[in-house]
Amino acid sequence: MHHPTRRLATLVLFLVCLAAALPAQAADPVVRAVLFYSPSCPHCHQVINDDLPPLLEQYGEQLDVLGINTAHPDGQALYQAAITHFEIPPERRGVPTLIVGESVLVGSGEIPQQFPGLIEQHLAAGGVDWPAIPGLAEVIPAEEEAVEPTAAATAPPATVEEMAPVDTATPTAAAVAAAEDEPPAATSELGEIEAALETESVADRFRRDVTGNSLSVIVLLGMVVAVVTSFRSPSAAQAGSTPAWQRRAIPLLIVAGLLVAAYMTFVETTGTEAVCGPVGDCNTVQQSRYATLFGFLPVGVLGLIGYVAMGLAWLAAERGVLSHAPLVFMAFGGTLFSIYLTFLEPFVIGATCLWCLSSAVIITLIMLLALRQAPPDETRLAHSA
Repeated sequence: MHHPTRRLATLVLFLVCLAAALPAQAADPVVRAVLFYSPSCPHCHQVINDDLPPLLEQYGEQLDVLGINTAHPDGQALYQAAITHFEIPPERRGVPTLIVGESVLVGSGEIPQQFPGLIEQHLAAGGVDWPAIPGLAEVIPAEEEAVEPTAAATAPPATVEEMAPVDTATPTAAAVAAAEDEPPAATSELGEIEAALETESVADRFRRDVTGNSLSVIVLLGMVVAVVTSFRSPSAAQAGSTPAWQRRAIPLLIVAGLLVAAYMTFVETTGTEAVCGPVGDCNTVQQSRYATLFGFLPVGVLGLIGYVAMGLAWLAAERGVLSHAPLVFMAFGGTLFSIYLTFLEPFVIGATCLWCLSSAVIITLIMLLALRQAPPDETRLAHSA
């Protein structure tokens, strides 16, 4: 007689459990990804301004992207941890780097091409949590405590908000707060990314790579000394002799400069990750806005044109078709331009490119040898120009 009551109670209990489970089952899956960026990287700005906003608008709360500023010491530490954990090879190290699940996407080519497909793949599988980057778990909980819209305007710079394009001419209150403090290591607000660039000091940039940037300073000082002493040292032609090794050294240096410039041109025009040496971060330099002139001419292409022109000028001078003045003028002007570029690396970009330093040393040596071989009147002409 009590069986119907017992069955009814069991049914009610089952329905209560089912109702409690439905919201969890109905919750939309979420894909969480980490983007490593540098404020001085134009490819990073392309990804942040052009590629990610449409995806964030399309997927809404189902897509969460956390930006990690590698210019910040904590952000750089997280990036190094990601390199170790995911075993990112040297030729693929650089920004922007986006990590979702176990997938590592590098560059402004891979990210827009592969990230949409990975989002769909992970959503179909029920979503994916933050990448297993050592140390990231300590950053995310503290960041996510201040996501309320009303608190975002007054929260410290380290807040996680939905990444969306913002008008940098009218920064949000969060960006203003960031501008008054140290650039945040982790953020997903574009205004704060721009603020990190504006507030970073010269010392902060130099400290990104003390060894590489110190090497840049040494090369820079050597170039300045070479230019200054070139005004005082008499030419070999004036002394009445030109050593044979000096005559042979110029074409060899020009060939070496051509090879370096050709590789830099390949990297800059194809977006390929450069093979960097044990010192410096040439990819950061190549991805900076200073890698192009007037917004369209890669510096590598300019160097390639310059070395070809110097080679033709040297050949014409050797055959007596032209004087040494064109070679001296181009080598002297190229050295001055290299001084400018070398100054930018440690003090503005915050990274050193060994390929660039190699080209700077080569053009300086060509200048010194060309000045020694040119007659005094041609040397004075180059200096006066």
